[in-house]
Amino acid sequence: MKSINLNIQDAVYFADAQFKANEAAAVEAITKLAEGSGEGSDFIGWVNLPSETSNELIDRINATAARLRENCDYVVCIGIGGSYLGAKAVTTALSDSFADFYAPRPKEPKLLYAGQNIGEEYTAELQKLLEGKKFGIIVISKSGTTTEPAIAFRILKDQLEKQAGKDAAKDLIVAITDANKGALRAMADKEGYETYVIPDNVGGRFSVLTPVGLLPIAVAGHDIAKLIEGAAEMEKSTAHPGEDNIAMTYARVRNALYQSGKKIELLVNYNPKLHYFAEWWKQLYGESEGKDGKGIFPASVDNTTDLHSMGQWIQEGERSIFETVLSVNKPAVSVRVPENAENLDGINYLAGKNIDEVNKMAELGTKIAHVEGGVPNMQIKLDKLDEFVLGQLIYFFEKACGISGYMLGVNPFNQPGVEAYKKNMFALLEKPGYEKETEAIKAKL
Repeated sequence: MKSINLNIQDAVYFADAQFKANEAAAVEAITKLAEGSGEGSDFIGWVNLPSETSNELIDRINATAARLRENCDYVVCIGIGGSYLGAKAVTTALSDSFADFYAPRPKEPKLLYAGQNIGEEYTAELQKLLEGKKFGIIVISKSGTTTEPAIAFRILKDQLEKQAGKDAAKDLIVAITDANKGALRAMADKEGYETYVIPDNVGGRFSVLTPVGLLPIAVAGHDIAKLIEGAAEMEKSTAHPGEDNIAMTYARVRNALYQSGKKIELLVNYNPKLHYFAEWWKQLYGESEGKDGKGIFPASVDNTTDLHSMGQWIQEGERSIFETVLSVNKPAVSVRVPENAENLDGINYLAGKNIDEVNKMAELGTKIAHVEGGVPNMQIKLDKLDEFVLGQLIYFFEKACGISGYMLGVNPFNQPGVEAYKKNMFALLEKPGYEKETEAIKAKL
């Protein structure tokens, strides 16, 4: 049962000819994913991942999460890119918006993040927060040598060992890494950390439904079995070409719009809980499609907030954009606008209405204005925000991304451009083995 619906009527008419012409390309793309015959096929393990995830793995992850929840007030998730964005997206969507402002309670640790930046103040302030606290670490890295998480892990591991003792610390550290090789694997084996494997055939931005995302999500107290169940349902419904395959339809519309000159896609939400879901989505599509001089630029806005900052540009700026709107049908709670006798603010006409009803009218009014202003608009309707629906949404975007990338004519599963800044950074820091690069880059300065 799908809990997600896709409405393309306010988008496809902007590029109807291109949409009608690209069906064969979409069918070919789905076939490549199913058969593993396209570029990057070594990294399509995510395609059948939900249906192949065992109950034994879910039970083990839940047991590890329970141990950390029992013994920690804080659990620090160390990783960058796909190693943290998926977990952050799901936990933010499912958690109390103000959870971070409450003190930790027994068996309900706060999930924190490190290694996603190289901020000195951020790291120092995190260390200060953790002083004297019971905390654990989930460190996520295929190699163990990625600069940002490696720095964070070295610092926080030392702090944990000093505060808890080395023997106790090893039971509070979990490593998610390569099965056989790499610095983190070697360290985990030497120190005796519990480990989970990042599958070789699943790239980082597609890894949220592996232990990379599942363990932090379980530590945050959410139902990972339901998340996988939702993803498996979407896997089944998008396996074959057809008009009812919403991943195929979404990929076709966005490619048609791209061919018609729409170069920027805005993922729009009207629920602040989905802010980090958009951050995950931006990496998924940016790294997958932005190569070979091609690719739709993925951006996002949080409405109605950003209507008061970006609304003018969207309404009347360069007509190079289209919008994909995430709309949640049923909020989890009900808050009504009260009546006020003086009505100085002039909003008594809203008295008795749910806040969400006002929000929905803002969404509808914005869509009408933007479409009339020349901005194509797709809408993805979610029944509600829960694990099952988010599992469906994650897999929907992953499947559509693979289809869309192949339609675009790129390898959706590599990221060669990411290495350029790393080579320069290593040369500037005079990393051993980069002597020639150091000499060459210094000559440019």
